[in-house]
Amino acid sequence: MLNLFFKILRFYFHGMNFLKEVHSDGLADFRFDIQLFAAEDEGRTEEPTEKKIREAREKGQVAKTLELPQSIVVIFGFLVIFFLGSWIYHNIVTMTRHYIGSFSKGSVTEKNIIIEFANMTIVFAKILLPIFAAAMVAAIIGNVAQVGFQVSAHPLKVDWNKLKFDPATIMKKTFFSKQIAMNLFKSLFKVATIGVVAYLIIKSDYDIILKSPDLSVGMAFRSIAIIGFKIILWTSVVLLVLSIPDYIFQKREFIESLKMTKEELKEELKETTGDPYIRARLKEMQREIAMRNMITEVPKADVVITNPTHFAVALQYDNLVMEAPKLIAKGVDSLALRIREIARENGIMMIENRPLAQEIYHSLDVGDMIPENLFYAVSLVYAEVYKAGNFQKAI
Repeated sequence: MLNLFFKILRFYFHGMNFLKEVHSDGLADFRFDIQLFAAEDEGRTEEPTEKKIREAREKGQVAKTLELPQSIVVIFGFLVIFFLGSWIYHNIVTMTRHYIGSFSKGSVTEKNIIIEFANMTIVFAKILLPIFAAAMVAAIIGNVAQVGFQVSAHPLKVDWNKLKFDPATIMKKTFFSKQIAMNLFKSLFKVATIGVVAYLIIKSDYDIILKSPDLSVGMAFRSIAIIGFKIILWTSVVLLVLSIPDYIFQKREFIESLKMTKEELKEELKETTGDPYIRARLKEMQREIAMRNMITEVPKADVVITNPTHFAVALQYDNLVMEAPKLIAKGVDSLALRIREIARENGIMMIENRPLAQEIYHSLDVGDMIPENLFYAVSLVYAEVYKAGNFQKAI
């Protein structure tokens, strides 16, 4: 419905032709351009290629959810505080006692203030360093787990060509996009989750809270701190679970944003594998070169086996360097005719053997040795060559 609403707004502001014809029966016939209601991304139906995804990744465009690293950072940070709580508390108490106890003893000078400030900075650095280190490690883990290790400065660049003022598009992307709806849902869910978790934990520890006025300051502080720690930890765990469907959503939206039109797919195919016409021409040239090279080998043949007219294969055998006869040329139709002409010009014997010529043509490539299953048939051919007195080239 929202998409239809914006299309109608665009229809109104662009002043499209809107004709109304009243018929004799009083009914109205409305005519307008149907293309007005076409989606902006109409035609982007093809899944993105690996190249498209890789280029987007290099530009820093990846599918990830912010909830995962945020939750892990909070969990890691508060686990450090939980396990190092006694040590942190001891350092704070020691520093507090030092300044309260020596407040009236020392003189306040610029030098003393600088020294005390440096000492205080060192103490706070020791306290905060483990927390910061845990948060940094957690942030790296949360991001690397989703997208791997990827560093890109491209998001920092400003593309002035994309800065276009289109109120309808801006309003749609600001208030009515799927991403905004998902972010709104996540924000509401976070607030509701924190409220529910806090309510359940406070309800279960309500007796401890009521007894806190009767406890010492240290014990009361410890009890309230544990309750707060449980609220934060359980909230983070729930948000961590929420990050799983959110990541699936972000992944799907990321793939949708990278979808391509058929024209874009063809253009990318040309860029990666070359123009199909050029590739076809190169293959044709390669075939021509291979054919010319093959034709030059025909005069070296011992015998040419024919079909008699459609197929022709030329064999060569040198018992000093070859284990079996070798196919040095083959052809069909016009090429077979050319092989026979060269054989006739060079006095090479031609033998008609329809099944053998077809079998060699279909099963062997130029340069292959005759396989064992054709040894007997080929030996009969060479026997005829030997009987004809052409034994200088034969066995």
